[in-house]
Amino acid sequence: MPPSLAALIARALPEVVALRQDLHAHPEIAYQEHRTSKLITRELAALGIAHAPGLAGGTGVVAHLPASTDAGNALPAVGLRADIDALPIVEQTGLPYASTTPGQMHACGHDGHTAILLGVARVLKDLPRPRPVTLVFQPAEEGGGGGERLCNEGLLDGAIIGPRIEKMFGLHGWPELPVGTVGSRAGALLASTDELRATIVGVGAHAAYPHHGRDPILAMSQCIVALQTLVSRGVSPTDSVVLSVCIVKGGSASNVIPDSATFTATLRCLEASSRKFAHQRASEIIQATASAGGCTAELNWEEGYPVTYNDPALTARFFTLADAWLGPANVVRVPHPSMGGEDFSYYAQRVPSVFFCLGLKCAGQARTPMLHQPDFDFNDQAIPLGIEIFCRLATEA
Repeated sequence: MPPSLAALIARALPEVVALRQDLHAHPEIAYQEHRTSKLITRELAALGIAHAPGLAGGTGVVAHLPASTDAGNALPAVGLRADIDALPIVEQTGLPYASTTPGQMHACGHDGHTAILLGVARVLKDLPRPRPVTLVFQPAEEGGGGGERLCNEGLLDGAIIGPRIEKMFGLHGWPELPVGTVGSRAGALLASTDELRATIVGVGAHAAYPHHGRDPILAMSQCIVALQTLVSRGVSPTDSVVLSVCIVKGGSASNVIPDSATFTATLRCLEASSRKFAHQRASEIIQATASAGGCTAELNWEEGYPVTYNDPALTARFFTLADAWLGPANVVRVPHPSMGGEDFSYYAQRVPSVFFCLGLKCAGQARTPMLHQPDFDFNDQAIPLGIEIFCRLATEA
């Protein structure tokens, strides 16, 4: 009798946890994940799993497990995705496996995602597979758009390895959900993410004689305040739009009014119509407010990730299966979208997909560090369930 799924996970778990902690100690930011990529290819090669390295700028890796039967191999593949990059944050965990790379850490749990997918590779190769499975180790989720690059390179069409991918699944460790639970929702789960950089151009002057110039600092301040009316008065109170100014730069001396000042903002939306309106209205507000201050405005919009949209039919299937596997009490119907963003959205634009949350919070824990905080660490207790859910989705969804 072949080993059970639980037995295979238990057998793989110690090495998977060791891999996770090794990845945590050696974080690499977007498109610089060279050590991480080599570790992934080393593990896949040791398992005898076919894979294609050097993708999406050089650090992406895609692996392929064929179906167990000829009939199964005539079917399209199921895709499972893990992101592999870290963040430019100084770690403050004090862990024995804390980051050894100054100024970089796995503050979003991608070390856990990568380790889980490597665990899936270990387990799934020894399970019956009714259809092919493609394992996607994707670089540059944190602002680099690695998912879009893989799609453009033909991942979903089967141009890289294996047959075309019919549906995709992805997970993210979630500190707000208890360990042992998963959660998701149909439709929009995460927001679109756009960036605005505005340079307010005025006329420099001596700070003692402001009437000789046109103050870009003052005009910029008024622009930032006026932008808040976009959300409070420009969109429906039931719509979800967030506009946050996060970077402000201007000036070089306390007695000099500079020629220009710059601010950068992030825009998050859940609807395409709101996204289009917000772009237009924000630009109008900045231009008009800068002009009222005797200045001009130079605007640069950088379109970010689309909304992460879960296919309703596939999400319903996910919930039916997860309820059966875990019991309904451990499967959370997420009531509202999050205004965070994810480049898993690029896969979901092209094929039916489900992105779900994997609980990380331990019972009785007084405080759980959140994603992108300097004391965050992926909870290794969540790894077995992550492997199990991915394996079950690959073989039963």
